[in-house]
Amino acid sequence: MPDSRSTVPSAAHTRLDDFRQQGRVQAGSIIISVFGDAVLPRGSRIWLGSLIQLLEPLGLNERLIRTSVFRLAKEEWLRTEPIGRRTDYLLTPSGQRRFEEASRHIYASSAPLWDRRWRLIVTVGELAPKAREALRRALFWQGFGTLGGDCFVHPSADLSAAFDALLAEGLADTVGKLKPLLAADAQFGNAASDVDMVNGAWNLERLAGVYDGFVGRYQPVLDELRADAAGDIDDESAFLLRILLIHDYRRLLLRDPELPDVLLPADWPGQKARLLCKELYRRLLAPSERHLDTHLQLASGQTPPATPLIHERFREDDPLGDGRA
Repeated sequence: MPDSRSTVPSAAHTRLDDFRQQGRVQAGSIIISVFGDAVLPRGSRIWLGSLIQLLEPLGLNERLIRTSVFRLAKEEWLRTEPIGRRTDYLLTPSGQRRFEEASRHIYASSAPLWDRRWRLIVTVGELAPKAREALRRALFWQGFGTLGGDCFVHPSADLSAAFDALLAEGLADTVGKLKPLLAADAQFGNAASDVDMVNGAWNLERLAGVYDGFVGRYQPVLDELRADAAGDIDDESAFLLRILLIHDYRRLLLRDPELPDVLLPADWPGQKARLLCKELYRRLLAPSERHLDTHLQLASGQTPPATPLIHERFREDDPLGDGRA
């Protein structure tokens, strides 16, 4: 068995170093990724001291982590539960629902099928400029495109979940001025096509550039692990890379409306990014789980086991390392 403390492929080392050396880190977003990817499968709770120890190797200091966790609790993502002199942080029911909804998109092995119906959210009445911008930003992070200033469009969003997310963002007053609509696919002579809708609502060139950047960061890591017959990487580095991989991919998907293939340009880089993420995640899973078995603890001192469902993430009939990424 290889020494779990010594094997760090150079491309992995570069990615971790790049993250540590960036000027500003949004620790709250990283912590959300840790809870969704690593803590949720182990009972949705973790001792604060354990979370600090897990994230310190990424260059996040204790004060930053404590401040960020306190803020997430204030925003009702997390709640606390004292155990003696220690404190566990747990996902709130609403926080867990948000993660489970996100997981259906993050760990999917392929893009969803399209029912050829557009989901629309239309503003009814006047919105103040500040409220309109807050709405635009909130729906942008759910993948909605804009058609003019009063209509937001998505090919497959769950409109109920979209409204729940707006309420969670504190936009209750704005929600009362929104109308959800489901548009059936119909042919009306010279009416705008679905492709026209896409080009009007989203900047696909910009999104493609973001996907290309993701592939550029992680393809060298995957190439090195493929080239190594043993696929060796130390357990801690595997965990840290897994968190950064899912963190970057999660934030990328938040911008992506997950358009069906029929509406995307040929050679769309989103599919390449999905396959890369799937294979790299599966290669990092076993060593990263060993790291969590050793270092993730509850306030009671216990280490909760991972649910077997974690091994179903990114599962597909295609063999590992099929070369398509």
